[in-house]
Amino acid sequence: MAAAPPQELHRRARRAALGSFVGTAIEWYDFFIYGTAAALVLGKQFFPGTSDLAGTLAAFATLAIGFVARPIGGIVMGHFGDRVGRKSMLVVSLLLMGCATVGIGLLPNYDAIGVLAPILLVTLRFVQGLGVGGEWGGAVLVATENAPEGRKGLYGAAPQIGVPAGVLVANLVFLPLTAFMSEDAFNSWGWRIPFLLSAVLVFVAMWIRLGLEESDEFEATKDREQSTKLPILEVLTRHWKTVLLAGGTFIATNGIAYAYMVYVLKYGETELGFSKTTMLFLLIGSCPFWMAGMALAAWKSDTLGRRTVYVRSSVALVVVAAVFFPLMDTAVLPVMAAAMIALGFTLGCCAGPQSALFAELFPPAIRYSGASLGYQVGAILGGGLAPIVATALYASFETSLAITGYFVLIALISLASILLLKVPGGTSSRSNDQEAV
Repeated sequence: MAAAPPQELHRRARRAALGSFVGTAIEWYDFFIYGTAAALVLGKQFFPGTSDLAGTLAAFATLAIGFVARPIGGIVMGHFGDRVGRKSMLVVSLLLMGCATVGIGLLPNYDAIGVLAPILLVTLRFVQGLGVGGEWGGAVLVATENAPEGRKGLYGAAPQIGVPAGVLVANLVFLPLTAFMSEDAFNSWGWRIPFLLSAVLVFVAMWIRLGLEESDEFEATKDREQSTKLPILEVLTRHWKTVLLAGGTFIATNGIAYAYMVYVLKYGETELGFSKTTMLFLLIGSCPFWMAGMALAAWKSDTLGRRTVYVRSSVALVVVAAVFFPLMDTAVLPVMAAAMIALGFTLGCCAGPQSALFAELFPPAIRYSGASLGYQVGAILGGGLAPIVATALYASFETSLAITGYFVLIALISLASILLLKVPGGTSSRSNDQEAV
C-alpha cells in the first residue's frame, strides 16, 4: 500500500485529532451531565420516599450502572474496531450515547409512571455506558495512529482533553440553570435541558466524524491479513497481565476524578454549606488546569518517555490526594479553589500520557480491544465506585479523613501498577526504550 504524501498525512492527523477531541468531549458531556444531575436532582425525581442519603446513594448507584456497561461496549466495539475499522465504531458509539442521553431528558419521573421510571433510567444509563465504553479506545487509536512520528503522545492527548472539556461544557450548561431558575423549576423540568441539548451537539460531532479516515497503520494490518478473528480472546489469553496493570494505572485517575467531579458537588452543598452554583463555579474554574496538565504531560511524554511522566505524575497524585479534603474542609473559598485546581492539574498530568501508553501496549490487530478493556477495568474499579464509596464512607465515619484514606489508597495502587507495567520501548520516543522495565 503506497504511503500518502506528507501534506496529506498532516491534514489527516489534524482532522483525526479534532474528530477525537470534539466527539469525545460531546460523549463525555453526555456521560457527565448524568453525574451532575445524580448529585443534584435525580434522587428526588426517580427515588422519592427515601431519605436524602438513600436517594443520593440510589442515584449514584445508577451512575455506576454505566460503568458496568462500559467493558461490554469496549469488548463489542473493540472486536469490530479491530476487524472492520475504528471510524465505524466511533459513529456507533456516538449514536448510542446521544440517543440514550436525549431519552433521559424526555423520561417521565417516578410521580408520573411509578416504578417504571427508575427501571427505564437504569436502562438508558446502561446504553450510555455501552456507547462510552467503545468511545475511548477508538478515539485514542484514531488520534495516535494518524499522529506524526514522535508526536503520538501530544496528538493522543486530544481525546483525553476532550474529557475535561466535556465536564466544562456540562457544568457551564448547568450553571445558569441552578443560578437563575428557582429550585422548584430546576427540580421539575430545568434539569432536563442539558440532556436535550445533546441532540444538537451529537449532530455536530457526527458531521466531523463521518469525514475521518482510517490510518495507514490499520489499513496495512488489514492488507497483510493480520486481523484476528477474536481479538478479545487473544487479549485475555496472551495479554491479561498487561490489561490488569494498565487498568490499575487508571484506577486512581478515574476514581478520584469522578469523586472530584460528582461527589464534591454534593459534599460542598450538604456538608460545607455552599450553594450548587458556588460548587459548580469551583469545578468549572479548575477544568482549564486539568486540560493544561494533560497537554503538558502528553507533550513531555514524547521526549521523556511515557513511564517517566506517568510515574512522576502518580507520585504527585498521592500527595495531592492526601491534602485535598483537609483543604476543602477549611470552607475558605480561595483555599478550596486552590485545592480544586491542584487536584485537576495533577489528574491531568496522570491522564496526559495515557492514550499513547495504552495504544503502545498492544499490537495493531488487537489494539482497540486491548486498550479499551484495560481502560474500562480501571474505570469500573475507579470511577464507577468512587462516588458511592465516598458517600458511604462519610456517612459511616462522619469525617472526610475516611475519604482521604480511600483516595491515597487507590493512588498508591495506581503508582504500583505503573511501576510494575512493562512499557514497550522505541515506539514513540527515544526515552521509552530506556524506561521500559
